[in-house]
Amino acid sequence: MMRRAAVFRMLITAGLAVSAAACSSPSGSAPDTFSVWDPYPQFAAGSEWVRTIEACGTQAGVKIQRQAYDTTDLTNKVLLAAQQGTAPQVLVVDNPVVSTLAEAGVLRPNSEVGLDASAASPNLVAAGTLNGQTYGTPIGANTLALYYNKAVLTAAGVDPASVRDWASLDAALAKVKAAGKKGITFSAIGTEEGTFQFLPWFWGAGAALTDLGSAPAVSALTLWKSWLDQGFAPNSVIGNTQTTSWQEFATGEYAFAENGTWQLQNAKKAGFEYGVIAIPGRTGGTAPAPTGGEFVTVPVQDDKGAETKAGQIVTCLTSPDRVLATDTALTYVSAVHSVQQQQVTALPELKVWVDAVQNAKGRTGDNLGTRYPRISQPLWGAVQAALTGAKTPEAALKDAQAAAASAK
Repeated sequence: MMRRAAVFRMLITAGLAVSAAACSSPSGSAPDTFSVWDPYPQFAAGSEWVRTIEACGTQAGVKIQRQAYDTTDLTNKVLLAAQQGTAPQVLVVDNPVVSTLAEAGVLRPNSEVGLDASAASPNLVAAGTLNGQTYGTPIGANTLALYYNKAVLTAAGVDPASVRDWASLDAALAKVKAAGKKGITFSAIGTEEGTFQFLPWFWGAGAALTDLGSAPAVSALTLWKSWLDQGFAPNSVIGNTQTTSWQEFATGEYAFAENGTWQLQNAKKAGFEYGVIAIPGRTGGTAPAPTGGEFVTVPVQDDKGAETKAGQIVTCLTSPDRVLATDTALTYVSAVHSVQQQQVTALPELKVWVDAVQNAKGRTGDNLGTRYPRISQPLWGAVQAALTGAKTPEAALKDAQAAAASAK
């Protein structure tokens, strides 16, 4: 998912110092044991994910030694390992980090290790593309949409299908408030999670990350501020993580919650009927939401044979015939269109999520690469300043653009 602000700052200051020559594996022939690092400590030995890794290692003729870390720990350890020449042969890493690791010389481009990411959706691949080169393959994606409480909307006389743009969403929230219910909850915390949740409204207004002070950007932040001012959203959103925001929705008191695919199992346990709709763009359609999810990549090694074999393992892990079970275990929408259709056939409620992923954008897309964290931090700061009333949305975003432009 997100929650990567400290990681981004560390990558910028430390990661760019890593040279390609610093990464290595034992010289000579490709090792018999390959190290795979991933950010899924929740999956133990015997899980579908681990069985898939081991099967792909067997297919490549090597034994897999898998290590799982929390996302923040994983990124830190990869940078240190790259500096020490002990990088894993295969790395599964959060998609916004890919371009930074690539620029730091930690990863091999697909063209050098026999990887082909063309089966994955181009909008997802974009997160791993830098200066015309693609690094790794997306294993799957998650993104954001609006969960709704059917009982709350029914009591307010709101048809969720009527929510097609910002105006109709505002009208629905007004009806919910008039019926004595609570409107919408989300995460606007001053971290990457806050930026992640703001981006669908920012992009849905037509704004671009290269111009934080634009009129469309101001309209998006004004929308959020108006929800607090009108009592459509609680002041708690200023400190909400995506987890605490979900906990508010799970009380059954709110009409809507902006949250992700990863909450599907929790939604089923909530004790009330729910549904999901896409986040609407300002004037209609589905707003582009940021993609969450990981890429499977090949770190630089001294041994070219090891890199080639690592590429074979990555190809296996992301191949359509294996990735369905893996994405199901990870609660991901597949990056491959044909597999997405299989997911919807098996579980029709995933259609809204597949549609959302197909409309999603990578945060480091548009060749932003390592510039993204320098933009994201001022943006979440602007959101905080506006929602707390410290600045107007216009002034907050103007200052954010100045800070992003001057960041080194």
